[in-house]
Amino acid sequence: MVPPPSLLAFALTALALIVIPGPSVLFVIGRSLALGRLGGLLSVVGNALGMLPLVVAVALGIGAVVAQSEVVFTIVKFAGAAYLVYLGIQAIRHRRHTAVTHEAAPPRHSPWRILGEGFLVGLTNPKSLVFFVAVLPQFVNYSAGSIPVQLMELGVVFLVLALIFDSIWALAAGTAREWFGRSPKRVERLGATGGVLMIGLGGILALTGSKH
Repeated sequence: MVPPPSLLAFALTALALIVIPGPSVLFVIGRSLALGRLGGLLSVVGNALGMLPLVVAVALGIGAVVAQSEVVFTIVKFAGAAYLVYLGIQAIRHRRHTAVTHEAAPPRHSPWRILGEGFLVGLTNPKSLVFFVAVLPQFVNYSAGSIPVQLMELGVVFLVLALIFDSIWALAAGTAREWFGRSPKRVERLGATGGVLMIGLGGILALTGSKH
C-alpha cells in the first residue's frame, strides 16, 4: 500500500495536472457541447475507463515497453488522433439533428455507444500513458510492499480525481449548451463548435504528441 504522505503528494500533483485544461478537458467540453450534459458525463466515464487498462499496463510493466517503442507509440498516437477527428466530423455532420433533440443525445448516440467512444479515446491517448509511466513510479515506496499494487492505487487515485473534475467541466459545458438551446440555430452552432474542438484536438495530438 502507498504510504499516506506519498499518496497525498501524488494526489496534489495529479490535481494540479487535472484542473489545468488539457486534452481530456477539451475532449469533454467538445462532447458536452455536441451532446449535452448526459453525453458529456458519459464521455467522462468512458474516458476514465479507457485509461484504466493503461494503469494496469504500467503496473505490469507493459506500459514502459509501449512508451519506449517508437513504432507502437506512433501507431497508438495516430489511432487516437484519427478517432478524435472522426468524432468531430460526426458531431458536425449531425449538428442539425442535435439542435432538434437538444434535451438529449441524438438517437444514433446510445449511452453505450457514447461510453465506448469515450473508452477508445482514453485508451488511445498516448499522453496519459506517458504520464503514468513517467510519474507513477516516482511516488512508489519500494520498501512499502508490492510495487504493482502501489502503482494501481496511484492510478486509481488519478482516475477518481479525473472523474470528479472532468465531470465539472462536462456539467458546465452542457449547462451552457442548454442555456443556448433556446435557439435551435445556436445549438446547431454549438454542436459544430464541439466537433471543431475535437478535430483540432486530434490534429494537435497527431502533430505534437511525443513520448519524450
